[in-house]
This record gives sequence, C-alpha cells and structure tokens, in this order.
Amino acid sequence: MSTFTKPNHIGRKISRIRELRDMKQEALAQALGTSQQTVSAIENSETIDDEKLQAIAEILGVSAEGIKNFSEEAVLNIIGNTLSDGSIITGNAYNCNFNPLDKVVELYERLVQAEKDKVEYLENLMKGK
Repeated sequence: MSTFTKPNHIGRKISRIRELRDMKQEALAQALGTSQQTVSAIENSETIDDEKLQAIAEILGVSAEGIKNFSEEAVLNIIGNTLSDGSIITGNAYNCNFNPLDKVVELYERLVQAEKDKVEYLENLMKGK
C-alpha cells in the first residue's frame, strides 16, 4: 500500500493565489521589477528561493508560509463551511446587512448638500468681485 502525496509545487500555488487576488502576471512582474516572462517561469518552477518567495508573498499580501501551505481544498472547505444552510453557492449567497434604500437616501442627501455648498461658494466668489 502506497500513499500518494501531491508535490509541493510553489509556482502553481503562487499562480493560484495571484489569480484569486485578480492580479495579472504583468502586474506582479511590474511590482517585482521584472518581466512577465520571468513571472511565468517562476510560476512554472517547482521550487523558488526564499528571498524571491518572500518578495512575492509581500506583493500578494500573504506570508511566505501561507504560499507554502496553500491548499485549494482548504479554500473550498472554508467557503463551503461559511454557508449556514448548506445551500449551493450562488451570486446571492450573502445577505445584505443594511437597507439599500437607506443608502440611496443618504447618498442623495450628500449630493444635495454638496450642491448647496457649491452654490454658496460661487455666491461668495461673485460677492468678492
């Protein structure tokens, strides 16, 4: 009986975290001060030196250990366990904890106040001439 363990492919983990952060290779390359081709080579590498890994981790907003221990299954388990009723994840999985109409009214009041401030400012400018 043999146990199968997945290889710890750091490059793939970096690629997946970058994708989850909605970051393109070009953006990561620019932050690292390198080319997109270099980032592609890094993501295809099974191992990466610790200094480069630390720099990439800082840019991605995670720790180097977070990259090393990243697991797609763990992410899916966290997402699955946050739904209390066991429903299928849809675009409406999270409930709004405020009344959207209240927010619209609040924004409208702020817009009206900004316009009043603008009119007052312009009137003061006209009086100054």
